[in-house]
Amino acid sequence: MSIKMAVSAGVLSASLAGCGTVSTVLQIEDKAAQGLRKQKSYCQSIPRVYSGLAYDFCVLNAPPDPTGILVPFILLDLALSGVLDTAALPYTIYRQSVDGNILIYWRPSRG
Repeated sequence: MSIKMAVSAGVLSASLAGCGTVSTVLQIEDKAAQGLRKQKSYCQSIPRVYSGLAYDFCVLNAPPDPTGILVPFILLDLALSGVLDTAALPYTIYRQSVDGNILIYWRPSRG
């Protein structure tokens, strides 16, 4: 029984570590932006409200994974991120109003 619990805890922690909501709400925003740049996503920024879902959609908006292994995990993460993003709404609405979007690629303004 303890082996089952250990495996379950490992799977849960691994899935939460890759969760879009955990990446955008609980980590420094630079880490989330770095993760999307590493995936070579075409997204320029993501909103803080429902940022986990936006993160996952930006991962899907990157060049395709040649192995195709990530797609089922991202689809599962979309459901998990939707639930966690809804729970985090009071915090993310406040952060959106104060800080705006999370910038993935920063472009200097031309003056």
